[in-house]
Amino acid sequence: MRMTEETRLPQPDLATVEIGTVLQALADPVRLQIVRLLDTVGEAPCGALELPVGRSTVSHHLRTLRESGLVETHLRGNTRVSRIRGEELERRFPGLLPSVLGARPAAQGTAATDGGEGER
Repeated sequence: MRMTEETRLPQPDLATVEIGTVLQALADPVRLQIVRLLDTVGEAPCGALELPVGRSTVSHHLRTLRESGLVETHLRGNTRVSRIRGEELERRFPGLLPSVLGARPAAQGTAATDGGEGER
């Protein structure tokens, strides 16, 4: 099915979205995991994303991602399918998404116990 303007759920114009809004959305571990999954699979309905939270929670996080401008959601029959707004995000915030997706998780327990690097 071809996506049309009528089937797309409301989303912000990225020209009006501040970087803080995007970073705040990405700061939640579940939302970051959703973005990583969508980056891998391209697009998916809420129920197809394997996450450690319930479906209604996934739906809430997808809405937050859509309202922050990171994700586009459209209707395919009765199913809401989401995907990352990759090209648009790259134009608005060059390099942001590849940096976030490529970042390694922090090592567990080292930053809090040794005061971080450079503090000796």
